[in-house]
Amino acid sequence: MITAWPEVVEVPSQTKAVGARVASLQAVSKNYGQVKALKNVQLSVHAGELLALLGPNGAGKTTAVKLMLGLTSPSAGQVSVFGGNPMLPEVRMRIGAMLQVAKVPETLRVREHLDLFSSYYLNPLPMAETLEAAGLVAIKDRKFGELSGGQRQRALFALAICGNPDIVFLDEPSVGLDVEARRMLWDQIRKLVAYGKTVLLTTHYLQEADALADRVVVINKGEIIAEGTPAEIKARTSGRKIRCISKLAVETIRSFPGVLNVKADREAFEINAVDAELVVRELLRRDDSLSGLEITSAGLEEAFLALTQASSNAV
Repeated sequence: MITAWPEVVEVPSQTKAVGARVASLQAVSKNYGQVKALKNVQLSVHAGELLALLGPNGAGKTTAVKLMLGLTSPSAGQVSVFGGNPMLPEVRMRIGAMLQVAKVPETLRVREHLDLFSSYYLNPLPMAETLEAAGLVAIKDRKFGELSGGQRQRALFALAICGNPDIVFLDEPSVGLDVEARRMLWDQIRKLVAYGKTVLLTTHYLQEADALADRVVVINKGEIIAEGTPAEIKARTSGRKIRCISKLAVETIRSFPGVLNVKADREAFEINAVDAELVVRELLRRDDSLSGLEITSAGLEEAFLALTQASSNAV
């Protein structure tokens, strides 16, 4: 039994040893009627890693997670968790999950929920430790229905970890959290991984994936389109971000060769480009009043947009 959370030990993703495969989708397809949610997907999750599964809404992320949780069955292919069917009780007792669709009784108090969920596991965490990790000590006697949105998220995180599971699925865990609460959650997720737990994270906060993930898998329209460390994913696009104030129209800038995406940000434009120098030269040629010019390296958000847009355009 865990007696205390370990101190966070930062280990660069590139230097972490790859553990044994603990969960996988092998040539998995999933259909909902005529809708093909997943198409022949090959996905592996390794022991001790934090894998971020990224994709636009409707890309297939939630379906992939539900398959590994044993909440649905594949139309084709094989799903394996700890070498067995995720629907088996002995497998489920090694899994923790925080889902956006989770429904829990609102009349039970936080500590009552934790006591109930902990009873489903053979080796749960001590109640005090779970409350501390999720920042719930002060509100442990409050009914779930009386909690704010952010407090509910913290309670659902506590339910995911209270059983001391070997793998934790976190579906959009920081939705509704303020900056301080989000940072606290990130620290606790890092501690899970530092202790040797495996975490699969889905999130729309690309900064979150960049800060936490050892490995990133990008899925779009039911297919995996990229996989690697955050640094490798960012390098795939070789892009940079340009910020400037220009009198040119968005449509004009978007038509420049090498431009991946353009969006207005207050008085300025943010432009994601494969070849920043080429785009800047074109901006200066067409707009002699250009000002506020800044060029920075592309982050995971820019790489994600470039990859998903390229994938969509290829269909």
